[in-house]
Amino acid sequence: MFALSKLVKKRDMNNDKEPLFSAKNIKLITAPLGAQNPITIQVLGICSALAVTAKLEPAIVMGISVIFVVVFSNLIISLLRNTIPARIRIIVQLVVVAALVILVDQILRAYAYEVSLQLSVFVGLIITNCILMGRLEAFALGNKPWQSVLDGIGNGAGYAMILVIVAVLRELFGSGTLTMPYFGELRIIPPTFYDFGYANNGLMILPPMALIVVGVIIWIQRARNKELIEK
Repeated sequence: MFALSKLVKKRDMNNDKEPLFSAKNIKLITAPLGAQNPITIQVLGICSALAVTAKLEPAIVMGISVIFVVVFSNLIISLLRNTIPARIRIIVQLVVVAALVILVDQILRAYAYEVSLQLSVFVGLIITNCILMGRLEAFALGNKPWQSVLDGIGNGAGYAMILVIVAVLRELFGSGTLTMPYFGELRIIPPTFYDFGYANNGLMILPPMALIVVGVIIWIQRARNKELIEK
């Protein structure tokens, strides 16, 4: 019994000595950017991906907001994981996420009011984002704070990456511009193109096109990685 106790203690000490950026921890960040992307693989957070990607600026701000909320909610829930009664864990998670979303909303209203108006109710709906609740339930409740933070960064970045890709394609081909924070609206397609008959594709800025673009991204991802195709 004494030998077994020493073995368990030694194993725990070895786990505690794991480098902060070990291969296992790095994978928590990189996996959601590819083979475990929350939008294209897990099909979570689709609603906001359709609603806020007509222009690049709100997509970037929404992505940053989700990264902030998922990272800090993961951290807080992980710190409290051993003290939260199982029966009220969902309520605790919602309270933590709601507090962080309110903080983000107030910061946007104070420093990026126009973007806040564009995002409208979708900032508040971060509370019900399946990505957040999924990571809190599946990861933060059962893992240490550092790993939970990395998991939050990875999943938030994976979500933001798809939003930015969709927004770039929709705004570029739908309006001929790219709108970015602090830079404003940048004309990407030269006026001479329009003189030769080029016209913006108005369909690209309509909500259904966001779903089509996401579908094309999903198709390309599965075409490149056959292991992602469900059998």
